[in-house]
Amino acid sequence: MAIKQLSVYLENKPGKLAEALRFVSEAGINLRALSLADTLNFGILRLIAPDPAKAEKALSEKTAVMTTDVIAVRMDDRSGNLYEVLKVLEDAKVNIEYMYAFTATRQSACAVLRVDDCALAEKALAEAGMPALGEEDLFELLDEKD
Repeated sequence: MAIKQLSVYLENKPGKLAEALRFVSEAGINLRALSLADTLNFGILRLIAPDPAKAEKALSEKTAVMTTDVIAVRMDDRSGNLYEVLKVLEDAKVNIEYMYAFTATRQSACAVLRVDDCALAEKALAEAGMPALGEEDLFELLDEKD
């Protein structure tokens, strides 16, 4: 159930983020989630799109892009729920390389996690009653009305 995430490497200069998003926009791709991290010389734009292959094609013609498997977990939008997810992964000895989270609806949130072992993470979460979302599940959650 891993989800394909694109990592786009951008020079840390004015306009480079807008340029990358223009390439995606011109390809008719509506992004579902994104995160941006910076370092001194470059940034890493991480994004999830309904058609990752199409997004990768649009971006790879202009910049360096890498596809990575990540997992997504739906949570109730309440205090402590993210901790509960992270504790399950800690107990299973799953290392989290990075994550980002967002509110999906008024009642739910979603965490996207890059882990060292997707299969182990998915198994541990499922056993705890917190199944990882597949791409269709994630997009359906994001399309829910409040």
